[in-house]
Amino acid sequence: MDMVAKSLGEENNTGGIHPLKFTLSLLIISIIMMFAAFTSAYLVRRAEGNWLEFDLPNILLINTVVIALSSVTMQLAHNAAAQDNIARLRLMLYLTFGLGITFLIGQWNGWAELVSNNVYFGGEASNPSGSFMYVLTGVHGFHLITGLIYVAVVIMSSLRYKVHSKNMLRIQLCTIYWHFLGGLWLYLYIFLRLNH
Repeated sequence: MDMVAKSLGEENNTGGIHPLKFTLSLLIISIIMMFAAFTSAYLVRRAEGNWLEFDLPNILLINTVVIALSSVTMQLAHNAAAQDNIARLRLMLYLTFGLGITFLIGQWNGWAELVSNNVYFGGEASNPSGSFMYVLTGVHGFHLITGLIYVAVVIMSSLRYKVHSKNMLRIQLCTIYWHFLGGLWLYLYIFLRLNH
């Protein structure tokens, strides 16, 4: 049984950084590099001309507030687990999940607004500015879906009483990743506001 717990990362690793935390760090670094490449390419392509200017969907500001709130609820879930307050832990995880879904619905509505303003992705009717908009928000949305899957896993673990003050690894990893996704969105939103 100890072997299974170790393989799932349930026990604390006293020999330095836990392998799952190290893996998450590598994942975050690779995502940062990818978005740095996307935003650099955005700036270079914009400077070349033939760049369609359009209004950013209003939902982006609302989504920024939503994802900031979800970061707060995720931190409250982490704090509740550390205090063995399982009821609050579950409530905050449910709220985080709901806010994440709300964010994705907002993104979908933002894309619908772009389409209604004749801003498309790819094809003859598109412009690089629109394509970049879809890529930046879409790839972030994909990573948010992976975050939601992880939140769902932590919710299931909490229902089996496997998330508490003596077993914090799952909630720690989920919290780090969720805060990262929130910070990444804030960067994208500011970038688009300043360079649009």
